[in-house]
Amino acid sequence: MAEPKTVAEHIVERLGRWGVHRYYGYPGDGIGGVIAALRTADRTTGGPTEFVQVRHEETAGFAACADVKYGGSEIGCCAVTSGPGAVHALNGLYDAKFDHQPVVALLGHTASTALGSGYYQEIDLTTLFRDVASDFCEQLVAPSQVRHLVDRACRTALAHRTVTALVLPSDLLEQPAVTEPPDEHGYPRTSAVPSSPVGAAEPEAVRRAAEVLNAGERVAILAGAGAQGATAELTSVADRLGAGAAKALLGKTVLDDALPWVTGPIGLLGSTASWHLMRECDTLLVVGSTMPYTEFYPAPGQARAVQIDVDGARCGIRCETEVNLVGDARSTLEALLPLLEERSEHRWREHVAAWTRRWESYSQRRATADTSGLNPELVVRELSRRLPDDVMVSADCGTATSWYARDLEMRPGMLGSLSGTLLSMGGGLPYALAAKFAHPERPVVALVGDGAMQMNGVNELITVAKYWQEWADPRFTVLVLANDDLSYVTWETRAMLGDKPYPEAQHLPSVPYARWAELLGLAGHVVEDAEHVGPVWDAALHADRPAVVDARVDPAVPLVPPHVTVAQALNTAASQLKGDPDALRIIADGVRETVGAKARSVLGAPVI
Repeated sequence: MAEPKTVAEHIVERLGRWGVHRYYGYPGDGIGGVIAALRTADRTTGGPTEFVQVRHEETAGFAACADVKYGGSEIGCCAVTSGPGAVHALNGLYDAKFDHQPVVALLGHTASTALGSGYYQEIDLTTLFRDVASDFCEQLVAPSQVRHLVDRACRTALAHRTVTALVLPSDLLEQPAVTEPPDEHGYPRTSAVPSSPVGAAEPEAVRRAAEVLNAGERVAILAGAGAQGATAELTSVADRLGAGAAKALLGKTVLDDALPWVTGPIGLLGSTASWHLMRECDTLLVVGSTMPYTEFYPAPGQARAVQIDVDGARCGIRCETEVNLVGDARSTLEALLPLLEERSEHRWREHVAAWTRRWESYSQRRATADTSGLNPELVVRELSRRLPDDVMVSADCGTATSWYARDLEMRPGMLGSLSGTLLSMGGGLPYALAAKFAHPERPVVALVGDGAMQMNGVNELITVAKYWQEWADPRFTVLVLANDDLSYVTWETRAMLGDKPYPEAQHLPSVPYARWAELLGLAGHVVEDAEHVGPVWDAALHADRPAVVDARVDPAVPLVPPHVTVAQALNTAASQLKGDPDALRIIADGVRETVGAKARSVLGAPVI
């Protein structure tokens, strides 16, 4: 007679019914029962089950989120131990919550017999996680709960696109499971069958939205992460309306950057073309985005607006919308298309294409301008030209985000993502790892600043070294934009505060990233001048193993937003007058010309 399943084995089996077959985490006695159950999981879950051992629980949270973003899993999962292990995972889980990704967190906990005694690593995890897992956070107190707790955690995560958490006392994980609750009072019986997906918005609302869009002469589209999977439908709607389209960071891969009516990124890291698109349109269609910078939307009273989102609570929270369509982007756009009138006048799109061409010309001039050191925009643009068609890209928070948004062109079939709303440093390498485990046959490129690389990137290279020989395609390229400075913060200090940087807080130690990669058995390349950028990329992208490109870039290349206020321009100038140590380099690199031109545009003269 077979041994009865333990609670831990039943958890793993039940999660397998929901499609969870990959766990990111780090072992410890609090979660030991689950880790042990994973050894035999293939026999019970109907598919291969994988545990990915990362260097830190924060990475586990990030990677569980990114696994869903890159299409590896319907539900991401991290398994971490009690006390400090659970605390470490919080940042990555907040990334999933903010970006609306379904993730189940399995949190090991102090043995139930010791709870309340002030035991080692005893933390009130249900209270601690009640915010990040606000829709469902429960602690296991009896073996009979396993089935309904797992089912509710998974169903809630999928239905609400959020994080859920199960707190699992270590001693209960080892007890015999009650896999079939008795047919008695107080014993819920639940289903592991997923709910049907959200469909199109209500027909009458779609009709009213079509009326608003048909009445517009200058239609703009803002596409975000919620438009993923609806590229064809969104393109058809844009063509029917003669619209231009800007993309939020998480929607970067929704539309081909080569299309003349696609103005690229929007917001502080956006393009001037997107700024003009939003400030000169008379109608706005927002699809799956809640991009928070309201100053980059049409001015109040300027444009009528329609929004599409699967969650009605996210509609009308960034600009005044006239019609809110609650439904799946693809289905709703399909329903909307037959009601839209074909445009015979293409003057608006010609304006959009002209803005886009001027922005591209301006960006190319910035990337090829003579600078005191290696221009980071040139490094990323040379990479962009060489990206494989099936590449998956991740970006970290900081200047790397800016160059990812502005200088990396994404083509159909490519995937790209980052910590889009939490904007957390340290997500670049975990995202890249998750992308690779989701699709080990595809190449990966990560864009990381040296601040983020020093946070956890150097450690997660150990994870790369541990697993890369198991991947079908070994290409895993990490670009480290190294300037020995927290340069995004430095530019914020100049532009927002009008002050010189504080070196003791913002300068970073110089680290030989390429040499560290070589010590781990990976490839390492250092590039310090423009003429070697192309050859280094050719070598790294065709290496027979993961590679680190240590690009020693100029920290004084300015991060200029698409629309600079007079206050920002004056603050930047004031920071130089206050003894900014990089003042001469900034002037040499052209910030005076760039900021001055942008400031003049505020007063009415065109920039590009």
